Amino acid sequence: MMRAFRLALLMLLPAVAIPIPAMAEEVPATGSDFGGAGLIEMRNARFREDGVLEAGGSYRHQRRFWFLNFQALPFLETTFRLSERLNATTGQGSTTDRSFDVKLRLLEEGPWNPALAIGLQDLIGTGIYGGEYVVASRRWGPLDVSLGLGFGRLGTRGDFANPLTDLSDGFRTRPRDVGRGGTLRLDFFRGENVAVFGGAEYSLPRLETPWGEVEGLRAKIEWSGDALRDERGGYPVRRGPLRGAARSPVNFGLQWSAEFVDAGLQFVHGTDLLARLSLRMDPATPPSAPPLRPLPPMPARRAAGEEPRSVAAFEALREAGFRPIAYEERGVEARIAVSEGRFRSLPQVASRVLRAVNAILPPEVEVIRLSWWQAGAEMGAMMVPRRAIEAAAGDRTAPGGSAEEAWSATTLFPAEGTAWPDAFAEPGPHWDWVVEPRLSLQLGDPSRTLRYQGAVAAGARVEFGAGFSAAGAVQQAVFGNLDRGLPSDSQLPRVRSDYALYARDGKTSIPGLYAERVWNLAPDVFARATAGLLEPMFGGISSEVLWRPVDRGFALGLDLNVVQQRATDGLFGFRDYGVATGHVSLYADLPVWNLYGILRAGRYLAGDWGGTIEMGRRFDSGIEVGAFATFTDVPFSRFGEGSFDKGIYVRVPLSLFGQDSRGYGTAVIRPVQRDGGQRLAVDNALWEVTRAGREDAARRGIGGYAR
Repeated sequence: MMRAFRLALLMLLPAVAIPIPAMAEEVPATGSDFGGAGLIEMRNARFREDGVLEAGGSYRHQRRFWFLNFQALPFLETTFRLSERLNATTGQGSTTDRSFDVKLRLLEEGPWNPALAIGLQDLIGTGIYGGEYVVASRRWGPLDVSLGLGFGRLGTRGDFANPLTDLSDGFRTRPRDVGRGGTLRLDFFRGENVAVFGGAEYSLPRLETPWGEVEGLRAKIEWSGDALRDERGGYPVRRGPLRGAARSPVNFGLQWSAEFVDAGLQFVHGTDLLARLSLRMDPATPPSAPPLRPLPPMPARRAAGEEPRSVAAFEALREAGFRPIAYEERGVEARIAVSEGRFRSLPQVASRVLRAVNAILPPEVEVIRLSWWQAGAEMGAMMVPRRAIEAAAGDRTAPGGSAEEAWSATTLFPAEGTAWPDAFAEPGPHWDWVVEPRLSLQLGDPSRTLRYQGAVAAGARVEFGAGFSAAGAVQQAVFGNLDRGLPSDSQLPRVRSDYALYARDGKTSIPGLYAERVWNLAPDVFARATAGLLEPMFGGISSEVLWRPVDRGFALGLDLNVVQQRATDGLFGFRDYGVATGHVSLYADLPVWNLYGILRAGRYLAGDWGGTIEMGRRFDSGIEVGAFATFTDVPFSRFGEGSFDKGIYVRVPLSLFGQDSRGYGTAVIRPVQRDGGQRLAVDNALWEVTRAGREDAARRGIGGYAR
């Protein structure tokens, strides 16, 4: 049977490679069990739609994969995978492994050519799953056929000699050591032998069931180039005869693909039943909950009158969720300054401010001058015609308007932080409080894939004026296993790796308690000075300056900090370790695909010197997906497992869950938490405070004029 299947696979080669016109039918890609678009365990040359984010897992006996896929660019697929696999050394129990894969489109499918892609598996990892491939895919209606050549782990079946050895003998030898992980492999396409892999995916017709019609079913079958079911006997390090060989190279199964879900059931290796489930979304148009609060109407303009309006305007702005700072009428211009609020873009703030005061403003006011403040500093300023906002909001007395037209009539100003001397204002202090849930996650513990802690925190902030404030919080841990993490084995000062100690000793803690000033130093230049318990693990003095031009795609910042490590009980005590740390930071928007980059250079908490590179992609929905890597003067061997600090993150606006909010939920995934390359984590970092006041952020939020 194996000989017959291999023969059938080779017979597919002319169909995929020879230029025969194919039926042009667009069928979405489906996911593989390793994460990323593909067949079952092998990849194909298909890709998700640009920007699609997918998270899920696959499970079989003695192995679980958890993966996060991101179609980072139209031609680039990225996959982070965390594996729980059989401990090959002992032959029992499990161990964890982290991997990062990329797949690059070389050629799109055309009438006379197949799609062609090249991929690197376990690009940054221990190398246990390290492999490379070149694959072609060709579609004829419901049938999609793929054929590829696998190297490394994907070529362990060893069908024939590596053709690249004819170019250089350097391709003949592939290192077999398993490192500490985290370093970039450079042994691409090496190894004495390679293997052919391939398969087919067939889109089944709609199926009638007693529960209704089911569509999106795919039948899959593949010939795998990976000869292993598991690594018993040692792979890639050879400790004897391999005992983990797969019984069969043929894998097959069914997969159901719907708008947001992929679910599959497959039979793999001739021995195992495997289940796969993933959820996905397009960050540009994510699913969102309906608003919990109805959109307030745009009230009609009031008739002329002489009574004072300042107090009424302040009360209306408070009811709309803002803290009013100043109100002034100057002929046809109304000047309104507000702080905080539940909205994350200048256009939406302008819309909600006018909805609050439109029935209060006199009819002769035709221009709104808005000043938006955060944390004590003005971070955005704009001027927009009153009628443009009314029209965008659907006011029938101002027909024909749109959010785009309102934006074209908008003028942005540098943030100066200057007060209007004749404006109405209320004396401080002003205070606010919050009670909120908190969740801490930790990946990469060898004894447990995921460690977590859920807590409840109560916090308060008092603003005294001129940017001066005081803030603090108390936190109570409620559930989790973060406190059972392994003790640190770090050779560096343990600035982060003692997280389990902090979780165990600080069930009731003070995550922050500090005095602060945030102010406008000059037009579009912001400053911050903070002293106290700055974050859960460090206290001291922190300062920062940021130049953020309103109409430019970059910003430049400098932070300087002198800190002492806090006691593990999270209260008022300190440990013996102290350090001076700080960085120069450059923030820049890139000209393509809504990409941005951040470069940092300086001294980190463990006393190490180096730099951080961060790249991300920002979507108009507010979702951001990115990755970072930090390289310092700490050798990889001294850094420990992972070799250098790195991770990926996803930022999701909380407003997508139906609640008006300018907050974000951020998930940071580090393969392992170590001490090198760690920065101080203060509240009110100036880039986060001020970036919503930039022209780019306002332009992305122009839909807010109608909301």
